[in-house]
Amino acid sequence: MGRITLDQVSKSFGDVEVIPPLDLTIEDGEFTVFVGPSGCGKSTLLRLIAGLEDITSGQIRIDSQDATNVPPAKRGLAMVFQSYALYPHMSVRKNIAFPMKMAGIAQDEQDRRIEAATTALNLTDYLDRRPGQLSGGQRQRVAIGRAIVREPAAFLFDEPLSNLDAALRVGMRLEISELHERLKTTMIYVTHDQVEAMTMADKIVVLQAGVIEQVGSPLELYNTPCNRFVAGFIGSPKMNFLEGEAAAKYGAHSIGIRPEHLNISTDEGAWKATVGVAEHLGSDTFLYVHPEGNEGETMTVRVDGEFAVRHGDTVFLTPREDLIHKFDAEGLRIP
Repeated sequence: MGRITLDQVSKSFGDVEVIPPLDLTIEDGEFTVFVGPSGCGKSTLLRLIAGLEDITSGQIRIDSQDATNVPPAKRGLAMVFQSYALYPHMSVRKNIAFPMKMAGIAQDEQDRRIEAATTALNLTDYLDRRPGQLSGGQRQRVAIGRAIVREPAAFLFDEPLSNLDAALRVGMRLEISELHERLKTTMIYVTHDQVEAMTMADKIVVLQAGVIEQVGSPLELYNTPCNRFVAGFIGSPKMNFLEGEAAAKYGAHSIGIRPEHLNISTDEGAWKATVGVAEHLGSDTFLYVHPEGNEGETMTVRVDGEFAVRHGDTVFLTPREDLIHKFDAEGLRIP
């Protein structure tokens, strides 16, 4: 079991409150992602759950048991860091076995767990190699294997893919998601990359300045963001925002429209614009256009890869009105 509950948990460093009191429940077997910009408190929150930082107030419960003052090693959690933290002089087998050896687990049980973990992570052929003989992705899998053999109540991942190149990040993202499907163990994953959050999570927790802005499934956050911050953070490319006359027409202080929800024409439309940069990605093209009457503003439009325009061309944009997001002066969603 791995249900984790935070009840009015806060954290201060001296007089500086980095996480105001918050409530959060992570259900057993759920893949929850903490996402937000750098410095938003997501890693600090993970460390509070792990017990690597003391909470200032509130209570943390793991499977209904108060874990607030329980030492990290006794919380039944396994953490995987951005740094692999492998022992360079040890083989893959010995690196994975190390936490079990320290816990005094019998050798036959160690062998069983190592076989299960390395099979799941495609590491069977590398057991006698040392970390220096492995790629970055393989080393990260070893670090994950070392966590798996502890058979924890939950896995805590702190930006585990940040040191990998783009191709390896995609591959490891899929592997971790597949691993969760096989193990059905609670996983909490910290990232600043909203694409990782959208593609991996059952539930996303969006943080800003230590405050939970919104909790929901990826599609809930994408389709019904509760405020302008969440709307602008979730989605790639980012949502376009307009104020002034364009927003007033819809009874809002500002409106948001996603790049894929704009129709574009060279003949007519709601907003006239001039084409700036075009990014051709094959199946898609992202156009960065400058709307007339909004000096200095740039809007992103997602179009078919075959759409032919050049820098300086005049185009017309028409938003899908049923997909316009409206916000008040405080940045809160208008239903």
